[in-house]
Amino acid sequence: MGALQSLSDEPEYRELAEKTGFSFEQIGILNKRFKQLSHNEDTLRRADLDTIPDLACNPIRTQIIEAFFDKRNFHQNGDGTVEEISFEEFLVVMSHFRPPALNMTEEQREKVRREKLRFLFNMHDTDNDGTITLEEYRHVVEELLSRSGALGKETAKGIADAAMLEVASISMGHMEPDEFYEGITFEHFLKILKDIEIETRMNIRFLNMDTTTLCK
Repeated sequence: MGALQSLSDEPEYRELAEKTGFSFEQIGILNKRFKQLSHNEDTLRRADLDTIPDLACNPIRTQIIEAFFDKRNFHQNGDGTVEEISFEEFLVVMSHFRPPALNMTEEQREKVRREKLRFLFNMHDTDNDGTITLEEYRHVVEELLSRSGALGKETAKGIADAAMLEVASISMGHMEPDEFYEGITFEHFLKILKDIEIETRMNIRFLNMDTTTLCK
């Protein structure tokens, strides 16, 4: 209790709690993990996340790591990437994986859902042009399928192309034979995932922590 009280007395921790929704206890736990990963440095680098065993075999490992260094995910109006992140930036990115609080209003829950979907969208919109192109989508699907060893690159490419056409039909409706589908916009992304309860399913376990428990 004394430790928690001392944390609540820290203005920085109070500000982080308000910004991310984490409790003081959760912030303390995440701070310890941050220090472990950064080797007690004040900033975290890609190489620090690259050494996590649970992440090594994840087929979208690169996208997950890059998400931590993408300015779009820091709750700021920025773009581009950074080479290292502070604990606050780490915490803000981790908050995207936090389940919604049980006492949230529908309006608050919808805001959380939209933020989570924007985070996922940013992971796949790698060139930050506002659309997930066929090439970006294909790359993700190829990685997911070919890493299993059951499918070759060409087969994975064919599945990715077919999936993209399906997405286009959902997003755009009927398309003429000569019509070109430029890619998935964020609004299309929302439409595609409208029936998926992403608020509770989006969690992370590769930091030796289970974020499904990080809910007040």
